[in-house]
Amino acid sequence: MIRIRITYAKMGWLKYTSNLDVQKLWERALRRARLPLAYSQGYHPKPRMNLAAPLPLGFTSSAELIDIWFTEEISTSEIQKRLIGMFPPGIRIQKTVQVDLSEASLQSLVAAGEYNIQLLIDLSIEELESKVATVLRSASLIRTRRGKEYDLRPLIEDLQIINDKLLAIRLTMRPKATGRPEELLNALQIDPNEACIERTAIFLAVSS
Repeated sequence: MIRIRITYAKMGWLKYTSNLDVQKLWERALRRARLPLAYSQGYHPKPRMNLAAPLPLGFTSSAELIDIWFTEEISTSEIQKRLIGMFPPGIRIQKTVQVDLSEASLQSLVAAGEYNIQLLIDLSIEELESKVATVLRSASLIRTRRGKEYDLRPLIEDLQIINDKLLAIRLTMRPKATGRPEELLNALQIDPNEACIERTAIFLAVSS
């Protein structure tokens, strides 16, 4: 038994595909590639795989993570080779590495995410700097999610202006402490529908 971690991009029209449907795309591609998948136990066995963190609909990503278990030793290069042409346009494998079987689940290791936010509205650099400065100076940013209030401010690890059309941000992504880019845009008084959001990195905590 081995455990393989794959970094992949989810681009194009697939940004409107749910995480459940993306998982089905992976299952189908792995079966078509005739890879020696490990399966769960029980009445309805399923391929053993874990996605790191849900990607909201409408976001693209160049840094999604998935762990997959295989019953036989197989090289990462052979896995990549067999998966060529098995996905619809939009899924692109970036990197494949073997990780220890004893490592904690991907979901429990996720610590933070980085995003690029491309603005589709015209703001002067001075206006954007003012909005960012207001957010960063705030002692708290109370938002409401699913009917419950929470403070977004401590979840903003980094917020940088690249130019008048591009922001680079890093948000905490831990259980019960996950910052969301669209909620940060709301705090900046920018309509999330007036931006394109791409996840560019997922950071993992060190497994204990």
